[in-house]
Amino acid sequence: MTTQEIRRRFLEFFQQNGHEAVRSSSLIPKDDPSLLFTNAGMVQFKTLFQGLEKRNYTRATTSQKCLRVGGKHNDLENVGRTARHHTFFEMLGNFSFGDYFKREAITLAWRFITEELKLPKEKLYVTVFRDDDEAAALWQEIAQFPAERVIRMGEKDNFWSMGDTGPCGPCSEIYIDQGEQLGCGPQCGIGICDCDRFLEIWNLVFMQFNQLPNGTREALPRPSIDTGMGLERITAVCQGVYSNFDIDLFKDIIGHACALAGVTYSRSAPDTNDVDTALRVIADHSRSVAFMVADGIMPSNEGRGYVLRRLIRRAYRFGRLIGMPKTFLHSTADKVVELMGPTYPELLHSHEFMQRVVLEEEERFAGTLDNGLALLEEAMADLTAKGSATIPGELAFRLYDTFGFPLDIVNDVCEKRGFTVDEAGFTQHMKEQKTRAKAAWKGSGEADLTSRFTALLEEGLRCAFVGYDALTTNSRVVALLSQEGDAVEALAEGQSGWLVAGQTPFYGASGGQAGDVGTITSSLGTAKVTDTMRPSPDLVVQHVTITHGQMLLDAEVALAVDAAARVACERNHTCTHLLHAALQNVLGSHARQAGSLVTPERLRFDFNHISGVTDEEIAQVEAQVNAAILADLPLCAVQQSYDDAVAAGATALFGEKYGDTVRVVTVEGTSTELCGGTHLRRTGQAGLFVILSEAGVAAGVRRIEAATGENALRYLNGLRQELHDTQKALKCRPGETAKRVEALQADMRDLRKQAEKAAAQAASGQGKNLMDSVEQVNGVALLCAQTQAPNVKALRDLADDVRSKMSSGVFCLTAEEDGKVHVLVGVSKDLHARFTAPALIKDAAALVGGSGGGRPDMAQAGGNNPAGIDAMFAKMKELLGA
Repeated sequence: MTTQEIRRRFLEFFQQNGHEAVRSSSLIPKDDPSLLFTNAGMVQFKTLFQGLEKRNYTRATTSQKCLRVGGKHNDLENVGRTARHHTFFEMLGNFSFGDYFKREAITLAWRFITEELKLPKEKLYVTVFRDDDEAAALWQEIAQFPAERVIRMGEKDNFWSMGDTGPCGPCSEIYIDQGEQLGCGPQCGIGICDCDRFLEIWNLVFMQFNQLPNGTREALPRPSIDTGMGLERITAVCQGVYSNFDIDLFKDIIGHACALAGVTYSRSAPDTNDVDTALRVIADHSRSVAFMVADGIMPSNEGRGYVLRRLIRRAYRFGRLIGMPKTFLHSTADKVVELMGPTYPELLHSHEFMQRVVLEEEERFAGTLDNGLALLEEAMADLTAKGSATIPGELAFRLYDTFGFPLDIVNDVCEKRGFTVDEAGFTQHMKEQKTRAKAAWKGSGEADLTSRFTALLEEGLRCAFVGYDALTTNSRVVALLSQEGDAVEALAEGQSGWLVAGQTPFYGASGGQAGDVGTITSSLGTAKVTDTMRPSPDLVVQHVTITHGQMLLDAEVALAVDAAARVACERNHTCTHLLHAALQNVLGSHARQAGSLVTPERLRFDFNHISGVTDEEIAQVEAQVNAAILADLPLCAVQQSYDDAVAAGATALFGEKYGDTVRVVTVEGTSTELCGGTHLRRTGQAGLFVILSEAGVAAGVRRIEAATGENALRYLNGLRQELHDTQKALKCRPGETAKRVEALQADMRDLRKQAEKAAAQAASGQGKNLMDSVEQVNGVALLCAQTQAPNVKALRDLADDVRSKMSSGVFCLTAEEDGKVHVLVGVSKDLHARFTAPALIKDAAALVGGSGGGRPDMAQAGGNNPAGIDAMFAKMKELLGA
C-alpha cells in the first residue's frame, strides 16, 4: 500500500465507524501561545478535551501535519541519522470526546491493523499501564492475546498527561516484531532495549483522570480517547522496509535530490554513509520547508521564522557536502508540492511563492557559508595545536550572529572532526544580546483570553451573537466579573469589569476585526462598553466601565452598539476583502493575507510578497478597490460547510481555525472569503479607499495601511490643504507646483556646484602656501596642516594638489565641518617599506576621536574632537621619528 492509500484507508475506516473526518489544522497552533508548532494530533482538540468548547460531533479522525523542532519534542539532531526521526510528519489519530472509551478504542485499533492493514497478528504486542487491569483484560479478550504479550509498564512509558495539571490517563501502545535480524541479542524485548526489533506503531491514550494541583487525581465525568499513529512509520511497516526514508513518498523526493547532485542513494544503515545522511536530511527538511511556507511562516531571526531559516540552511549545508548545485532546495521542496499537493491544497496555492522564498534564502546563505566554514576550520586547527577539542561558545555565537550559522550546523561539522561545542557559552551570549531564536520566543503573543474565562466556559455559559442583523437588543446579565476576572454580584459606579449577557449585538474581537464599543443600560445604571472580546466561539464578553449607578447580575439590560463606530469598522473590513482580491490580481496569487487589523479608524493588511510594491502597482491596486466601491456591488453572507465553501472557490486563510460550518462572505464578482466579521451591505457604502503607506514588516511580508470613507476624505483634505499652502509659498498656480519645485532644485544644484568650485579654487591656492610648512623628521619630509577646506571633497582635491608637489614625504591634512574633523594622510611610494597611510592614521586619528583606513598611499579618517588636532600632529612626528 502507498502512503496515500494508507492515509485514505485510515480516515475512511473511522468515518465508517461514526467519526467526523476533520481536516488537518495549521502548523501554527491557533489560540495556544504555549506551543511554537502543532506537534500532535490532539492539539486542535485541546479545548474539547478540557470541556471548554463543544462541536457537533463527539468522535473525530484526522491526519494531522505536525512539526517537532523545539522544546522537549526536538528531533532535529537525529534527523537523517536514524530510521524514523523527522521534523515534519503526519499523525493519524482517532478521538472520542466523552463518547466511547477503552473497549471500543481497542476494538477499532485491532480491527484496523489486522483487517485493513492485514498486519500479522502473531507479530503484534501491546503495553499497558502497570495498574490498568481493565485495558489488559480487554486486549486479551478482544485480540485473544496471551498474557505474556500484554506487557505492563510504568508511568514514564505508559501514562500520559496534558500538563502538570488537567486531563491525563494511562495509555496502551501497540508494537510489531520486525524480526530477529534487527534484534540486539537474546535479552532483546519491549521495555528492555532500544533496538529496532520491536517497533511501536500506535499509542492509545485513555483520558480518564483530572490531575489536581495537590498531586491527586480525580475521575473525569466524561472519559475520552486520544490516539496517535505516525503515517510514515506505519507505511514503512506495511511496505516491508525498516527505514521511513525508504517508503514510496521519500523515495521520490530522494530520487529527485540524487538527480540534482549526481549521487546514488544506497539505503545504508543510519549514520553510516554521509551521502545517505545528507539525502535524508534534504528530503525531510524539504517537506518541512514547503509546509511551513504554505502556512504563512517566513524566514526570520526569531520564533517560527528562525526555525524555518535553520531548516533551510541546515539542508543547504548538507547539500553542498554531496555536490549539490549552488541552489537546489527550492527544487526539492517543489517535488514535495508535486507529491503532496493533491492531499494538502495549501501547498498548491503557495507553490510559486514558496519557490521564490526558498531560492532567495538559499542565495542569501550561499554567500556566507564558505566564509563561515573557513573561520571554523581555522579555529579547529588552532585548537588542535593547543590540545583542545572544545569550540568556545563565543565562536559558535559569532558564527551564528555574523554568518547565520545555526548551532546545529556548527555541531554537525565539529562532531565529524571530534570536537564538541560549548553550548552553555553559546546560550549565554545569546541571552546577553537578547535576540533571535526560540530561546527568545515568548509564544504567539496572543492574549490568552480563554484562561481568564475558564470558569465561565466550564459552567457551560454561552452568549448568542445577534449583531449581524441588529445593533441593539435586550437581554439578561448572566455573568459579571471584576477587572481581575473574579465573579461578582455587582459592579458599582466608577468600577470596570466584564459583563456577559444571554445574547448580544456586540462583535467580539476576532479575525483581525476590533471589538465593538457602545453602551449597556438597565433601570439601575449605565455602563460604557470599551471593548468586546470573544474567548471562545460561543462566548462574547463585554469590557465595561460603570458610568452611572450600578450593574447587577441577573438584571435585564438594553445593549446598544455605537452605530458610527461599527459602520466605520465595516467599511474597513469590506475594503480589506477588496484589497486582498486586488493585490492578487496585480501582484499574483501568492499575495495572500498574512495578518490584518480592522478598526473604525483604519485598516492594516499584511500579505506575502518578496519585493516592495511599486508606485505603479499601488496605483493599480487602489484603482481596482475604488472601482469595486463605485460599482456599488452587493455583499452576501451565507452559512455553508467548510468543504463545500472551499470547493466553490472561497478563500480560507491558513492559520485560521475554522469549524465544519463556516460563514462565507461574497462580494459579487470580486471576492469570496471565509469570514466571521461584520460587513457593509453594498460596497458603495465604503465611499472611498486611499492607501496611506506600504512597507516591509518581515522577510517576505509587506504591509499596507489604508483609510476609507470619512477617514479617507479627511486624509485627502489634509493633503489638499498642504498642497494649497505649498502653492501659496511658491507663488504658483495649481498644476505648476511640480515644475516650480524642480526649478528650485535645479537652482540649488547650480549654487552648490558654484560653492564647491570656489572652495576647490581656494584650497588649491592654499596648497602653494602649505608647502612652506614642510619640515624634516628623521630624514622624511612631513607636512601637517589644518586647512580651510569646507568639506571632505575639497580636502581631497587639496591633498591631490599637495601630492603633486611633494615627490617624497608624508602629509596629514585636516578640515573641519559641522563640528567634526576630516583627516587625510598620504605617504609617497618610496616610503612604503617604512610607513603606510593606514598604519599611520590608525594611531593618529584616535586623538581626534576617530578611526579610518585606506590604501598604502592614502588613508582617510573622521573624528568628533577638533581639540585633538595638535596632539594628532605631534603623534605623526613621533611615529616618523620612531
